[in-house]
Amino acid sequence: MIRRSVTALAFGLTLLSAPVLAKDKKPAAPAAPVAPAMSAVVNADPAVDPENVLVLDLSNGGRVLIRLMPNWAPTHVDRIKTLTREGFYNGVVFHRVIDGFMAQTGDPTGTGQGGSKLPDLKAEFNYMPHVRGTVSMARTNDPDTANSQFFIVFYPRFALDHRYTNFGRVIAGMDQVDAIQRGEPPANPTKVVQASLMSEGKAPPPVAMPVITPAISADMLTKSKSN
Repeated sequence: MIRRSVTALAFGLTLLSAPVLAKDKKPAAPAAPVAPAMSAVVNADPAVDPENVLVLDLSNGGRVLIRLMPNWAPTHVDRIKTLTREGFYNGVVFHRVIDGFMAQTGDPTGTGQGGSKLPDLKAEFNYMPHVRGTVSMARTNDPDTANSQFFIVFYPRFALDHRYTNFGRVIAGMDQVDAIQRGEPPANPTKVVQASLMSEGKAPPPVAMPVITPAISADMLTKSKSN
């Protein structure tokens, strides 16, 4: 191995010492830009880069933290953050929730047919795997139709890789995602009460508790009338 390296170096020096060869040599083509390396590892500490942590406060009383990954899908992350700051997701339900698969939200009409007024996005498919807790953009059969709807994967679904834009992952509150009501649509859908960015520091909104009416027995009513 050492002898081969030295031989190559000597051959290179010979070429450099021959001006005719150097003059006749064609200039090297410019090197193609190297795509930045992406890692499937996400930082689970919400205190790190809170501008890229999406907070979903749900009607089931849970809080879900999602690490947004701009280096995976910069345009899609920017769209999610823009809509979040506008309050677009507040009050939106999870309209399609398939047990063992995923929970989908982001449609203000609750039908799966709606979206924002912003234009659809060009796909940013990447090689990040759709593991449990992955957050990815929903779309039609056309790859370039993602707009505002997204889904959270309950279990690994690698068949979605390279076909849907993976832009983040749940880093806290996956048990609350598991508790989202199932159905297509659910009879009593779970709602995103408030969506915000961790950097905004918003407290969870109060969740309305059901009013419990105490049971009144017939004996109590009889006694009340007699008094």
